[in-house]
Amino acid sequence: MAVMALLTNIPVALCLFIIVCYVVSTSFVTKKRFKLNAINKPPKDRSAEPDAPVSVNYFPSRKCNYTCGFCFHTDTSSYVLPIDEAKRGLRLLKEAGMRKLNIAGGEPFLYPRLLTELLCYCKEELNVESISIVSNGSKIRENWLRENCQWLDILAVSCDSFNPETNKKIGRGDDGANVVRLFRIAEWCRKYGIKFKLNTVVNIHNWDEDMVANIEQLAPFRWKVFQCLIVAGENDDETRKRDARTFLVTDEQWQTFCNRHKHIPCYVPEDNNSMASSYLLLDEYMCFLDKGEGMITKSESILQVGVKEAMKQIVWDKKSFVERGGIYDWDRSDMLQSACEGGGNKKELEW
Repeated sequence: MAVMALLTNIPVALCLFIIVCYVVSTSFVTKKRFKLNAINKPPKDRSAEPDAPVSVNYFPSRKCNYTCGFCFHTDTSSYVLPIDEAKRGLRLLKEAGMRKLNIAGGEPFLYPRLLTELLCYCKEELNVESISIVSNGSKIRENWLRENCQWLDILAVSCDSFNPETNKKIGRGDDGANVVRLFRIAEWCRKYGIKFKLNTVVNIHNWDEDMVANIEQLAPFRWKVFQCLIVAGENDDETRKRDARTFLVTDEQWQTFCNRHKHIPCYVPEDNNSMASSYLLLDEYMCFLDKGEGMITKSESILQVGVKEAMKQIVWDKKSFVERGGIYDWDRSDMLQSACEGGGNKKELEW
């Protein structure tokens, strides 16, 4: 009826022009919607799935140059996966929803070329959101950081004491120079725009130490403080390479250390209950490790059965992972903005 009204009141040529324009515009919108839905549909966000390996701790090697008495991942194997296989496994993890990769050990910097390849591949090819490395600090060199800083978001250094003699008792080298190296590495991180993180294991040799002044001077963006942990099959008795039972602290000693340092803004404590089953650990064969209850167990390799099937074979509590603060400001967009643009807001992480 509306069209007939137009025909009786508007010249025919103008009426036809209006109708043609309406048909063309309707067709364009329909095609555009179809194209967006059928062709340009955004890829599915795998990280939101319940079993997605959001944050993975990968141990490419067990080899280490230190002999920390409480170590739960000792160098019982010298195996290192061929680089092509390692890359294949990392791609499988990314496709399954991995957003953050943490490379630990062993001591990762015993293999600096391998680290370079892994970092470059994960950032340039896989576009992994965040990559971090945990090191004892003994083998880190400034030229490596200078050449690889564009791919590294976080560098964490393990420091259990600011007393050289205490570090020797723990097994962190025998030269007494750990603290000097630590401050030097922190400065390099600031220089090259890498987030500096500190890890400390509270044990029988350091639970009564006051670290406040040194932590405030180092100013890490995050200080993870762990309660010394026994892992069955790794460090639980004298038949293992490490016997951590003599390094354990009581709950009262743990709380004493925590109460002394809890006012520091970067302080993030994790007791044994918080750690149990909240970490996704991947060994040198790319098998997931389960160090929750009883003997440590492992899955089949993700290279053989895939990520989802391997994850079914171990226990990973995603709820505990989130509750212990497993997701945090783990990229360095704020540092890059500060260095390149003179400041800016932090990028907000979305779960």
